[in-house]
Amino acid sequence: MIDPRDVPVLLIVFNRPELTVRVMDVLREHQPTRLYIAGDGPRPDRSEADLVAATRATALDVDWPCEVHTLFQDVNLGCRFGVQAALDWFYSEVDEGIVLEDDVIPDATFFPFMAELLERYRDDPRVMMISGDYFAGRGFDNRYSYYFTRYTNIWGWATWRRAWQQSDARLTDWPRLRQDHWLSTIAPDDPSFVEYWTSVFDRVHAGEIDTWDYAWILAMWRAGGVAAQSCVNLVTNVGFGPDATHTIDGGAWQAELGSSPMTFPLRHPPAVEVDRRRDQWSEMHLFGSHRPTLTQRVTQRLRNLR
Repeated sequence: MIDPRDVPVLLIVFNRPELTVRVMDVLREHQPTRLYIAGDGPRPDRSEADLVAATRATALDVDWPCEVHTLFQDVNLGCRFGVQAALDWFYSEVDEGIVLEDDVIPDATFFPFMAELLERYRDDPRVMMISGDYFAGRGFDNRYSYYFTRYTNIWGWATWRRAWQQSDARLTDWPRLRQDHWLSTIAPDDPSFVEYWTSVFDRVHAGEIDTWDYAWILAMWRAGGVAAQSCVNLVTNVGFGPDATHTIDGGAWQAELGSSPMTFPLRHPPAVEVDRRRDQWSEMHLFGSHRPTLTQRVTQRLRNLR
C-alpha cells in the first residue's frame, strides 16, 4: 500500500489565516511529501489584500521535508472559477491527490483512508471521487467502512486526473441535456429531483450561482460515476460564520459536527452500488430535493456550501 504521506495534497486558501493555521497544524503532523497551495486573489470591492497575503504566508510555513508548489491568483476569480482553476492545475500536475480547503480540519485517519481507496479504485472508472465528510448519522448499516453515493460531499475529498478531467465549470452541454430531458433518465420516477436539479443547473449555467461543485456533480452523473463515502465523519468544517462565502449560518447543525477516527483494516463493500437509503437522506437533509418549495431547496443547498 502507498504511504499516505506520498499522496499529494492540494490546500485551497483565501483570506482566513486564523483558520489556515489550524489546517497547517494537521498537515504538519501528517507531513505530506508534496503540498500544492492555491489561493484566489482579493476581491476588488473588499479591503482584504492584507488578509489574503497573511493567509498565503501561513500556508507557506512548511517546516518539514516537502515539495511545495503554489498557484496564487493576482485577481479574484470567485468561488466557481477560482476553485476550478486550482483543481485543474492540481490534477494537471498529479495523477491523484487529496483536496482540503482552509476551513476543513481532517482527523489523522483521513489520510490513510484516502490513500487506500485512491489505490484500490485507481483504475475503476465507475468510482470518481472519495469523500471523508459524512452527515447521515446513525440508523444505517455500517458493516462496511464506506458506501457509494451519487452525491459529491467536498469537505475533504480526493480524486484522480482521469475523473477530474471530465469536469466542465461552464456546463457547456447543459442546454442540450436539458432539452433532451436527460435528468429524467437519472431519476425517472422522481419529478422533485428533476425539478430541483434542473433549477440548479439552469442557474449555474446562467452564472447566477458562484460555486464550482455543481459542475462536478453533473460531470459525475454524466459519466455514470459514483463517490466512495466514509461511514464516519473524518473532517470538521470550522469555517461557519459571517466571514464565510457560503457557510454563513454558524448555528447550522453541520457547524457542530465533529470528526471521528476511521477503524482499520477497512471493510470494503462487496460491490460498487449506490446506497439508496443514504442518498434519500441526503436528498432530504442536504439538498432538500423533497422539500415543499423550490426556492427553499436551492437556498438551503447554497447555505450548506463552502
